[in-house]
Amino acid sequence: MSPPMTEMVGWIATAVFVASYFFSKPAALRGCQMLGAALWIAYGVLIAAKPVIASNVLVFAAAAWTLARTRRNTTARV
Repeated sequence: MSPPMTEMVGWIATAVFVASYFFSKPAALRGCQMLGAALWIAYGVLIAAKPVIASNVLVFAAAAWTLARTRRNTTARV
Protein backbone atom coordinates (compact mmCIF):
# COMPACT_ATOMS: atom_id res chain seq x y z
CA MET A 1 0.00 0.00 0.00
CA SER A 2 1.33 3.44 -0.84
CA PRO A 3 2.51 5.77 1.96
CA PRO A 4 -0.39 8.25 1.48
CA MET A 5 -2.91 5.39 1.66
CA THR A 6 -1.21 3.96 4.75
CA GLU A 7 -1.30 7.39 6.36
CA MET A 8 -5.00 7.67 5.49
CA VAL A 9 -5.70 4.48 7.49
CA GLY A 10 -3.96 6.08 10.47
CA TRP A 11 -6.00 9.29 10.15
CA ILE A 12 -9.26 7.36 9.86
CA ALA A 13 -8.31 5.33 12.94
CA THR A 14 -7.64 8.59 14.78
CA ALA A 15 -11.04 10.00 13.76
CA VAL A 16 -12.85 6.86 14.92
CA PHE A 17 -10.96 6.93 18.22
CA VAL A 18 -11.92 10.56 18.83
CA ALA A 19 -15.53 9.87 17.80
CA SER A 20 -15.76 7.17 20.48
CA TYR A 21 -15.76 9.92 23.13
CA PHE A 22 -19.15 11.12 21.88
CA PHE A 23 -21.02 7.86 22.45
CA SER A 24 -23.07 7.57 25.62
CA LYS A 25 -24.57 4.11 25.07
CA PRO A 26 -22.13 1.41 26.19
CA ALA A 27 -22.83 -0.89 23.22
CA ALA A 28 -22.21 1.89 20.71
CA LEU A 29 -19.07 2.94 22.57
CA ARG A 30 -17.68 -0.61 22.56
CA GLY A 31 -18.50 -1.03 18.88
CA CYS A 32 -16.71 2.20 18.04
CA GLN A 33 -13.75 1.16 20.19
CA MET A 34 -13.58 -2.15 18.35
CA LEU A 35 -13.72 -0.46 14.96
CA GLY A 36 -11.00 1.99 15.98
CA ALA A 37 -8.82 -0.80 17.34
CA ALA A 38 -9.27 -2.82 14.14
CA LEU A 39 -8.19 0.19 12.10
CA TRP A 40 -5.16 0.73 14.36
CA ILE A 41 -4.27 -2.96 13.97
CA ALA A 42 -4.42 -2.57 10.18
CA TYR A 43 -2.28 0.56 10.42
CA GLY A 44 0.20 -1.25 12.67
CA VAL A 45 0.47 -4.08 10.16
CA LEU A 46 1.01 -1.61 7.31
CA ILE A 47 3.84 0.15 9.12
CA ALA A 48 5.15 -3.06 10.76
CA ALA A 49 4.80 -1.68 14.30
CA LYS A 50 4.37 -4.58 16.70
CA PRO A 51 3.56 -2.37 19.74
CA VAL A 52 0.70 -0.71 17.82
CA ILE A 53 -0.63 -4.11 16.80
CA ALA A 54 -0.30 -5.66 20.26
CA SER A 55 -1.85 -2.78 22.18
CA ASN A 56 -4.82 -2.60 19.85
CA VAL A 57 -5.40 -6.35 19.88
CA LEU A 58 -5.73 -5.92 23.66
CA VAL A 59 -8.09 -2.93 23.25
CA PHE A 60 -10.20 -4.85 20.72
CA ALA A 61 -10.37 -7.90 23.00
CA ALA A 62 -11.30 -5.81 26.06
CA ALA A 63 -14.03 -3.96 24.17
CA ALA A 64 -15.40 -7.21 22.72
CA TRP A 65 -15.36 -8.90 26.13
CA THR A 66 -17.14 -6.02 27.89
CA LEU A 67 -19.68 -5.77 25.05
CA ALA A 68 -20.41 -9.51 25.28
CA ARG A 69 -20.59 -9.34 29.09
CA THR A 70 -23.00 -6.39 28.95
CA ARG A 71 -25.23 -8.13 26.41
CA ARG A 72 -25.17 -11.36 28.41
CA ASN A 73 -26.15 -9.50 31.63
CA THR A 74 -28.89 -7.56 29.83
CA THR A 75 -30.33 -10.74 28.32
CA ALA A 76 -30.24 -12.51 31.69
CA ARG A 77 -32.30 -9.74 33.33
CA VAL A 78 -35.11 -9.89 30.76
